[in-house]
Amino acid sequence: VQLQASGGGSVQAGGSLRLSCHSSGDSFSLNTMSWFRQAPGKEREFVGGISWIGFADYADFVMGRFTISRDNVGKTVALEMNKLKPEDSAVYYCASKKGSNVLQETSSYSDWGQGTLVTVSS
Repeated sequence: VQLQASGGGSVQAGGSLRLSCHSSGDSFSLNTMSWFRQAPGKEREFVGGISWIGFADYADFVMGRFTISRDNVGKTVALEMNKLKPEDSAVYYCASKKGSNVLQETSSYSDWGQGTLVTVSS
């Protein structure tokens, strides 16, 4: 499975960005898709995920600012980010796993996109 992430960029604090991830896999509709991020010098952390049935879960720091959605026909998952803060600056990765549980551990995911950089300036 190849995952291609896009949509990163630079934005001022309070702004919005929409990230997208396209999957080449045939079983996309049965996989859980999640977003992670990694800031310089920090470990990769879970941002949010969505199961194949549409159940979404988010990290506590999201606090209602981000929304994940998926299009099983187009094999894409999107991360809509609003009210961005400088501490949201990171490389954002999409990841895929089999099964319907949205898990927060990186080791649970078998396929990863290449990452897209998000920079939020104050």
